[in-house]
Amino acid sequence: MSIFNNHSAEILILLFFIVTYLFSVVEKLADWKGTIAYYTNHFEKTILQKMIPMLLLIVLFFEIITVFLLTIGLYFLIAENALIVAKVGLEISAITLLMFLVGQRLVKDYQGAMNVAVYFILNVIGIYILT
Repeated sequence: MSIFNNHSAEILILLFFIVTYLFSVVEKLADWKGTIAYYTNHFEKTILQKMIPMLLLIVLFFEIITVFLLTIGLYFLIAENALIVAKVGLEISAITLLMFLVGQRLVKDYQGAMNVAVYFILNVIGIYILT
Protein backbone atom coordinates (compact mmCIF):
# COMPACT_ATOMS: atom_id res chain seq x y z
CA MET A 1 0.00 0.00 0.00
CA SER A 2 1.21 3.48 -0.82
CA ILE A 3 -0.29 6.93 -0.37
CA PHE A 4 1.36 8.18 -3.58
CA ASN A 5 0.34 5.45 -6.07
CA ASN A 6 3.29 3.81 -7.84
CA HIS A 7 5.43 6.96 -8.03
CA SER A 8 6.31 7.77 -4.42
CA ALA A 9 9.91 8.86 -5.08
CA GLU A 10 8.98 10.93 -8.12
CA ILE A 11 6.11 12.68 -6.35
CA LEU A 12 8.22 13.48 -3.29
CA ILE A 13 11.07 14.86 -5.41
CA LEU A 14 8.64 17.02 -7.38
CA LEU A 15 7.02 18.29 -4.17
CA PHE A 16 10.45 19.08 -2.72
CA PHE A 17 11.42 21.21 -5.71
CA ILE A 18 8.00 22.86 -5.99
CA VAL A 19 8.25 24.01 -2.36
CA THR A 20 11.89 25.06 -2.78
CA TYR A 21 11.34 27.15 -5.91
CA LEU A 22 7.99 28.54 -4.79
CA PHE A 23 9.52 29.90 -1.59
CA SER A 24 12.44 31.31 -3.57
CA VAL A 25 10.09 33.13 -5.96
CA VAL A 26 7.92 34.50 -3.14
CA GLU A 27 10.96 35.69 -1.14
CA LYS A 28 12.42 37.47 -4.16
CA LEU A 29 9.15 39.18 -5.06
CA ALA A 30 8.25 40.09 -1.47
CA ASP A 31 11.55 41.94 -0.95
CA TRP A 32 12.77 42.79 -4.43
CA LYS A 33 14.90 45.77 -3.33
CA GLY A 34 16.46 43.77 -0.50
CA THR A 35 17.18 40.91 -2.88
CA ILE A 36 18.86 43.27 -5.35
CA ALA A 37 20.93 44.80 -2.54
CA TYR A 38 21.95 41.37 -1.19
CA TYR A 39 23.07 40.01 -4.54
CA THR A 40 24.75 43.26 -5.57
CA ASN A 41 26.83 42.98 -2.42
CA HIS A 42 27.36 39.23 -2.90
CA PHE A 43 28.69 39.74 -6.45
CA GLU A 44 30.49 43.05 -5.82
CA LYS A 45 33.90 41.74 -6.90
CA THR A 46 32.74 39.97 -10.05
CA ILE A 47 31.87 40.94 -13.59
CA LEU A 48 28.20 40.37 -12.74
CA GLN A 49 27.86 43.22 -10.22
CA LYS A 50 26.30 45.70 -12.64
CA MET A 51 23.96 43.10 -14.17
CA ILE A 52 22.26 41.91 -10.97
CA PRO A 53 18.71 43.21 -11.66
CA MET A 54 18.67 41.69 -15.16
CA LEU A 55 20.19 38.41 -13.94
CA LEU A 56 17.68 38.19 -11.09
CA LEU A 57 14.85 38.64 -13.58
CA ILE A 58 16.26 35.78 -15.66
CA VAL A 59 16.61 33.55 -12.58
CA LEU A 60 13.10 34.52 -11.43
CA PHE A 61 11.73 33.66 -14.87
CA PHE A 62 13.39 30.22 -14.77
CA GLU A 63 12.14 29.60 -11.22
CA ILE A 64 8.55 30.52 -12.15
CA ILE A 65 8.64 28.31 -15.26
CA THR A 66 10.10 25.50 -13.15
CA VAL A 67 7.35 25.76 -10.51
CA PHE A 68 4.71 25.84 -13.22
CA LEU A 69 6.08 22.81 -15.07
CA LEU A 70 6.70 20.81 -11.89
CA THR A 71 3.18 21.52 -10.63
CA ILE A 72 1.57 20.57 -13.94
CA GLY A 73 3.92 17.58 -14.14
CA LEU A 74 2.89 16.47 -10.66
CA TYR A 75 -0.76 16.64 -11.68
CA PHE A 76 -0.18 14.60 -14.85
CA LEU A 77 1.93 12.08 -12.98
CA ILE A 78 -0.78 11.50 -10.37
CA ALA A 79 -3.86 11.80 -12.60
CA GLU A 80 -2.71 10.23 -15.84
CA ASN A 81 0.53 8.42 -15.01
CA ALA A 82 2.28 10.67 -17.58
CA LEU A 83 5.93 11.50 -16.89
CA ILE A 84 7.03 13.91 -19.63
CA VAL A 85 5.99 17.27 -18.14
CA ALA A 86 7.55 16.43 -14.77
CA LYS A 87 10.76 15.39 -16.52
CA VAL A 88 10.91 18.63 -18.52
CA GLY A 89 10.28 20.56 -15.30
CA LEU A 90 13.22 18.83 -13.62
CA GLU A 91 15.38 19.49 -16.68
CA ILE A 92 14.61 23.22 -16.47
CA SER A 93 15.29 22.99 -12.74
CA ALA A 94 18.72 21.50 -13.48
CA ILE A 95 19.52 24.41 -15.81
CA THR A 96 18.44 26.83 -13.07
CA LEU A 97 20.67 25.07 -10.55
CA LEU A 98 23.59 25.27 -12.97
CA MET A 99 23.04 29.04 -13.13
CA PHE A 100 23.20 29.14 -9.32
CA LEU A 101 26.36 27.03 -9.37
CA VAL A 102 28.11 29.37 -11.81
CA GLY A 103 27.22 32.33 -9.61
CA GLN A 104 28.52 30.64 -6.47
CA ARG A 105 31.75 29.65 -8.17
CA LEU A 106 32.28 33.19 -9.52
CA VAL A 107 32.17 34.63 -6.00
CA LYS A 108 34.25 31.73 -4.72
CA ASP A 109 31.48 30.68 -2.33
CA TYR A 110 32.48 27.03 -2.26
CA GLN A 111 30.12 26.16 0.60
CA GLY A 112 27.23 27.65 -1.38
CA ALA A 113 28.35 25.74 -4.48
CA MET A 114 28.40 22.53 -2.44
CA ASN A 115 24.84 23.22 -1.27
CA VAL A 116 23.72 23.70 -4.87
CA ALA A 117 25.42 20.40 -5.74
CA VAL A 118 23.21 18.57 -3.23
CA TYR A 119 20.08 19.97 -4.90
CA PHE A 120 21.54 19.12 -8.31
CA ILE A 121 22.17 15.50 -7.31
CA LEU A 122 18.57 15.08 -6.16
CA ASN A 123 17.42 16.78 -9.36
CA VAL A 124 19.39 14.38 -11.56
CA ILE A 125 18.08 11.41 -9.56
CA GLY A 126 14.55 12.70 -10.25
CA ILE A 127 15.27 12.97 -13.98
CA TYR A 128 16.76 9.47 -13.98
CA ILE A 129 13.74 7.98 -12.19
CA LEU A 130 11.38 9.67 -14.67
CA THR A 131 13.33 8.33 -17.67
